[in-house]
Amino acid sequence: MKTNISNRYTRIAALLAVVLGLTPALTWGQKQTLSLQQAVDQARARNRELRIDSMNIHKSTQQTAITRGLLMPNIGVTGSVQHYFQRPVFFGLGGSTSGSSERVDYGRFGGEDVASAQISLVQPIYNSSTRNEIDRSRLLEKQSRLYFQEREVDVIARVKQNYVQQLVLSERLKLQKESILRNQKALKDSRYLLAQGKALRVDTLRAYTLVKNLEPDVMRLTYALQVSQQQLRTLIGDAAETEYVLSDSLELNPADTIPSETGTYRLSVQQRPDFQILTLNKVLRDKDIDLYKSARRPVVNFVSQYQLQTQTNQFRYGNAGYPPVFFAGVQFSVPIFNGKQHVNRIALGKIERQQADEIYNNAEQQLKTQVKQVLATLVETSERIKTQRNVSETAELSYSITKYRYEKGVASRLELTDAEFALTTAKANYLESVFDYLSAKIELERVTGSAKTEI
Repeated sequence: MKTNISNRYTRIAALLAVVLGLTPALTWGQKQTLSLQQAVDQARARNRELRIDSMNIHKSTQQTAITRGLLMPNIGVTGSVQHYFQRPVFFGLGGSTSGSSERVDYGRFGGEDVASAQISLVQPIYNSSTRNEIDRSRLLEKQSRLYFQEREVDVIARVKQNYVQQLVLSERLKLQKESILRNQKALKDSRYLLAQGKALRVDTLRAYTLVKNLEPDVMRLTYALQVSQQQLRTLIGDAAETEYVLSDSLELNPADTIPSETGTYRLSVQQRPDFQILTLNKVLRDKDIDLYKSARRPVVNFVSQYQLQTQTNQFRYGNAGYPPVFFAGVQFSVPIFNGKQHVNRIALGKIERQQADEIYNNAEQQLKTQVKQVLATLVETSERIKTQRNVSETAELSYSITKYRYEKGVASRLELTDAEFALTTAKANYLESVFDYLSAKIELERVTGSAKTEI
């Protein structure tokens, strides 16, 4: 019996161990392989900022439909039921009066209970303000779509930037760990030689110091990777704590060419959504002026009404008569004077139109500076990559030679340490050059308004 109880407790303990072992996995989520294409696709589908801007498109579309309804007929049914405790008064119907009397006689006629129902129709015939308002709503709908495109370009650029940053951080972390392993081996060798009396204590202390100086960098890079992972989850709209394993690598396309400044500027003006928005703003200001001018024109409507009304006493509507009244006609109104509001609004619209021109011209000048800066960065980083690649290869060869000489007892420990430090620095500088170059390419796509997937 004791054996059965012991086996039962053993199984319970094993089950608890399995549950506790699975809890961190359920808390932190599972690992998932993620390519750049998948990251961009998920951002397009689930990014919260894009979803908010897509709702703005639906709102503007609905607003256009509301404005378009101003041209349609307006049909309404109204009715009323009233009870008079004192019948309505009609003056001048109470009988003959003397001409010198200032009093006007009156009489009370009609029933105590009054009911009426009417159906009305108003069909706009001419209203230029409505036409201009519909055109303006369509322009605002187009503007909301351009805002969505601008947001999409920005989100895709941020996803690419984050993806490249994580790749570089991973390589830097790998490089730093390799450097620590090399220095730990050097520390082990120094301690062994010191124990044999073949090395100085200062060599051991120097090796120990180098290892300890490299360890904080590993922690810094690890936390930077965790922060970048969280930023990526936010960008692609992932609410779970998924750990992504990036499947793409840091590869440079040798066929890449740097475009010309003139061509890049023209492409940016034609393709960037924000420049299309600025152009559309000028059209909107013109439409506002037309809308203000149209408020001074007459408005013509077709109106019609069919009405039933009755009067009775003691709520006897069943025995009352219901005579109909029907009419149709044309109604128009002409604004004459409203305190110069129309004139002032037209003047305001012209000022806003001039302001839109100045904003566009200022944006053009800023774009020229942005294009020049990003192309200069591309040229500088591409040349720096070539230099750092050669330096990295030279440093690796130098480290191999120094290591061989050290093993043969020709080189000193200090020479090997310097060679290892030069190798690590050269590879880190090369990674930094690659990151700067890819970042400049992403910025070029942002400047030109491109939303390509590949880097």
